[in-house]
Amino acid sequence: MDFPKFLLGDNTDYPDAIFIVHTEYPRFILNLENDEVEWLEDFDAADEKELASEAEGLIQQATDFYDREISRYED
Repeated sequence: MDFPKFLLGDNTDYPDAIFIVHTEYPRFILNLENDEVEWLEDFDAADEKELASEAEGLIQQATDFYDREISRYED
């Protein structure tokens, strides 16, 4: 099954949180309520260097995705 690169998620146990799930490597969940990121991959020291350089761009893509999705609801 193919998944989109980003998914929106919510949960009634976290009424103020909106989650963005990044489904491609490196997979992560971003909580827009507090900007916490939970990585769903195990990284070694070499991976962490690469991740540090990519993380900012990936998180920006996730927030851009959220803004795009919300604008579509408003239309």
